[in-house]
Amino acid sequence: MKGLCVLLVLAGLTVVSCGGGGGGGTELEHGPTVAGFEFADRSDVAEGESIEVRFTCDGEEISPELAWAGVPEDTQELALALEDPDAPAATFTHWLVYGIDPTVTMLAGAEMLSQGENDFGDTGYGGPCPPHGEEHRYVFRLLALDGQVGLEPGADRAAFDEAVAPLVLAEARLTATYARP
Repeated sequence: MKGLCVLLVLAGLTVVSCGGGGGGGTELEHGPTVAGFEFADRSDVAEGESIEVRFTCDGEEISPELAWAGVPEDTQELALALEDPDAPAATFTHWLVYGIDPTVTMLAGAEMLSQGENDFGDTGYGGPCPPHGEEHRYVFRLLALDGQVGLEPGADRAAFDEAVAPLVLAEARLTATYARP
């Protein structure tokens, strides 16, 4: 039941819960930037722009194609996280992908790659689905790693963060927005 938010007010305590998993947050710090390591204009999502409905819970909820350039020379693996830092309880994870070959410059359908569990409780992509009336930011974090994470498909966010944190050489970011129609 994506997009469902429950608001409870009990004895002055306000509790908000959205989606299935509630937003586990992230402990993964921002990685360093490296000149030229960035998302490319040919991606389906553009910096500062609104995400197309087809990539959200209001549309087909398919993962967008993402392209990048400038992968640092010593990269052994790439990993991707899609986060909503504006979620009510904590940063909400929409997508985790790992085991991406560093020679790859485009992610077009991640079905053949290892994907982790999102905060909806599903493995793979879970599209943007903020509460009605709110515009949220969605941050695509592409991580260049100097080792391999060795995670099995379906790893949760805590395992992902623990595996990638000591390996991050560089991070490319793309931030887009979405508000439900």
